[in-house]
Amino acid sequence: MKVFIESYGCTFNQADGQIIAGNLQANDIDIVDNIEEADVVIVNTCYVKLPTEDKMTFRIQKLQKEFPDKKIIVGGCMVEIDPEKLEKIGPDVSWIGPHQLSKSASVVNATYCGDIIRETGFSKESKVCVPKVGDDTLIHILQICEGCLGACTFCCTRFARGPLNSYPINDIVSEAQNAIENGACEIQLTAQDTAAFGRDSGEKLSDLIKEVANLNGDFRVRVGMMHPKNILNDVDEIIDAMKHPKVYDFIHLPVQSGSDKVLSDMRRGHTIEQYKSIVSKFKKEIPDVTLATDIIVGYPTESDEDFDETVKLLEEIRPSLIHLSKYQHRKGAISSSLTEIPRKIMKERSKYISQIKEKITERENEELVNSIQKVLVIEKGSKGGYIAKTDSYIPVIVDNVELGTFVDVKITEATSTYLKSELL
Repeated sequence: MKVFIESYGCTFNQADGQIIAGNLQANDIDIVDNIEEADVVIVNTCYVKLPTEDKMTFRIQKLQKEFPDKKIIVGGCMVEIDPEKLEKIGPDVSWIGPHQLSKSASVVNATYCGDIIRETGFSKESKVCVPKVGDDTLIHILQICEGCLGACTFCCTRFARGPLNSYPINDIVSEAQNAIENGACEIQLTAQDTAAFGRDSGEKLSDLIKEVANLNGDFRVRVGMMHPKNILNDVDEIIDAMKHPKVYDFIHLPVQSGSDKVLSDMRRGHTIEQYKSIVSKFKKEIPDVTLATDIIVGYPTESDEDFDETVKLLEEIRPSLIHLSKYQHRKGAISSSLTEIPRKIMKERSKYISQIKEKITERENEELVNSIQKVLVIEKGSKGGYIAKTDSYIPVIVDNVELGTFVDVKITEATSTYLKSELL
């Protein structure tokens, strides 16, 4: 029997796909890279946005039509968020929820034999120090906790990932050490909210960062998304931990809106002043920090004045990366009971923010032209050359280098999304 796995969505879900593959391999089930060779296809779904939902639906239906003789298993967030739709489009499809990955081999075996298996529901099983099989040995995704402490009105992912479940620091450090010994040069600490880590177990994100960064070896640590509400009680310690030379000067701190009224409607649990205070502390203590944030335009209660507040905030804090989304109702989300604002207005607001985003990034990148940067080469470029990352996690294109190495480069050109360089 041969299995083909395709994973969609966030870094955390990509790691779930690696766990599925690791579980299958540990049970002597072959993983193949070509879907044509497979007897069973696993679609590890994302369901965060409506376009993604449509993409997942189309993909499952396409597989059923193009490969009627292959068995299909659906995993990922769709299983827990929208089982009704999944049942409708695939009544003969097996499921494996994101908390049931240790049962991957048994689900595959039973499905291959003609049974329809549905493994769903929450569990407290750890996703650390379990077998994983990934395509990239240089970048190691390390899940530090699952679930969140939030109650954001627009979110459906929390229904799939459940309440917070932090994994022990000792186990996380052990997996990181093993990954580094096996060639990993970038450790990505990931979660639905890394700032929530340890709130259920008594441990702290700042301690975790320090312990991983203090491991022997030449590598970098990237800390994943942090909810502003949950960083407030530990911000100084986290900043201190992120000053470690092996930790990227990079923070992903979603604000979602520049309006306190909209933030309250979203149940975000933080204010704009608190957010600006966090950003100010980071920029003061880590001057070269790259700030990434998330913005949702067109939340149902967002007025023109609220949108203006978002524009004002972005122009003030000048984030280097803005992950921009147009609001859309999601299955089970509280805000889905509200009336959406006109799509025309939403598109206009989105376009305006996109223009701001491009100007900020292009200007910041241009300031780096002619500078000397030490970069870590992490992957091959899709159009030639190699992609490296500066200490501030800015992508740089460089030629004639080896993957997994640190090199010194001179920045020769800047775009709104990446830098070009020449090797010194």
